[in-house]
Amino acid sequence: MGQASIEERVRELAEQICIDNGLELVHAELAGPDGHPIVRVFIDKAGGVTHEDCSEVSNHLGTILDVEDFIHSPYTLEVSSPGLERGLYKRGDYERFSGSLAKIRAREAINGQRNFRGQILGVEDNQVIFDDRTSGRVSIPLNVIAKANLEVDVEEEFRRAREREQELAAGKDGHGKHN
Repeated sequence: MGQASIEERVRELAEQICIDNGLELVHAELAGPDGHPIVRVFIDKAGGVTHEDCSEVSNHLGTILDVEDFIHSPYTLEVSSPGLERGLYKRGDYERFSGSLAKIRAREAINGQRNFRGQILGVEDNQVIFDDRTSGRVSIPLNVIAKANLEVDVEEEFRRAREREQELAAGKDGHGKHN
């Protein structure tokens, strides 16, 4: 079984395990050297995944991989959340995160540019509509995207955290607004 078919089989198994556990399979991939591959599985759910979710998928998938034995060398299985700067892999990801900041790298140049940073505006036909910080509005065909992920605005996150802290402090010291 070649690497592409191994990766596809892992994806199928992980997808079913996620469905059975009320989770979303974000992505599954085979990485690392041929003699010791790394099987990476990224899962998510509303409210975020827990350590228990990752453990459950890892145990279940690991057992099936060991029984089916189609990876013919020692491998490492990693199951985790996609993280704050999660990868974007399918059309639904771009639709779901419309309005979010992202980075996109294209396989081929679009208007002389391959790397884009900005905001996802949406998806039309099979193109991601993107507001790039450098070149403005651009349409990027889904099949041309080599890699894409969300981008966290750290300053914005710190600002929100400070606002939450101030709200909590105002509520605790009796000066908060109560209904």
